[in-house]
Amino acid sequence: MAELRWNPFLQDWHMIASNRQNRPQMPKDYCPFCPSFGNVPDYEVMEYDNDFPALTQDPPAPDDVATDFFKTAPNYGKCEVILYSPGHTTTLPELSDSHMRKLVDLWCERFSKMAADEKIKYVFPFENRGDVVGVTMPHPHGQMYGYSFIPKRIQVESHSAKEYYQKNGSCLFCDTLKNELKEQKRIIFSNEHFTVYLPFYSDYPYGVYIMANRHVSYITDLTGAERDSLGITIRDTAGMLDALFDYRFPYMMCMYSAPVNSGDYSKDFHYHIKFFPPMRSAEKQKFNASSETGAWANCNPTCPENTSEELRAAYKKYLANRPAQDK
Repeated sequence: MAELRWNPFLQDWHMIASNRQNRPQMPKDYCPFCPSFGNVPDYEVMEYDNDFPALTQDPPAPDDVATDFFKTAPNYGKCEVILYSPGHTTTLPELSDSHMRKLVDLWCERFSKMAADEKIKYVFPFENRGDVVGVTMPHPHGQMYGYSFIPKRIQVESHSAKEYYQKNGSCLFCDTLKNELKEQKRIIFSNEHFTVYLPFYSDYPYGVYIMANRHVSYITDLTGAERDSLGITIRDTAGMLDALFDYRFPYMMCMYSAPVNSGDYSKDFHYHIKFFPPMRSAEKQKFNASSETGAWANCNPTCPENTSEELRAAYKKYLANRPAQDK
């Protein structure tokens, strides 16, 4: 069973992918992403088609469960794995500037490839990191999904941005960044091309955002210098989070470009990255319980201005302890 099912209450498609339930448990001491086991060639960074995709460009017919009321659609789309490094235990903060640039270029290459398919409406690179967010494969990697629909969160945020632009004649993301920079209280660090900050309305204690300083709508709009800077900024953000409590910090990293093949978003959507770390302290997890899950009423148990101070200290600690690396 692999299909899309329509939720009329949320006006959103839900992916049904029971084929993923039967994913095999990898044998002990075996990794399909390590070149030494023969499943992949030698590489620095690499795209790998997901062996158990929730979406496919050759989808089967939906199961015979649709009615005049219940709607289904083929699970059209693409699911890819983005391999960060051949080193099985390598982490993002250990990668060099030049290696991170190769990774950014691969994200851009795969983004363009997916967006070239006119049936795909949203391209979403992301990374799940750590056991606490359900990761079963420790080899450093992320994923990229191409959806045949615009997911609900993207619909809501892009609609808000477009409405704001129509009312104010300016970009909501740009104005948010401008006001965060004016306040400075929640800015963690910045460079010529990107700013890392904890939003005024953060729903996760350490849920930092990376915002492009220049208004661009897609990762593929970034210049060469901005691509260099993006790789370094992502790496150093992960390193900062690791330095927070001196262990490999779990997170969900989500990269947001504008929708594709769906109209003009060039003036009102702004490229950015959000981190969703599921910890509220070194030992305590931040659970999304009934209010957050059932009502979408988020509650942050910490004060963003205070946790910003913790993150700034962690960033300084990371920089002080980061070993010298080849560029």
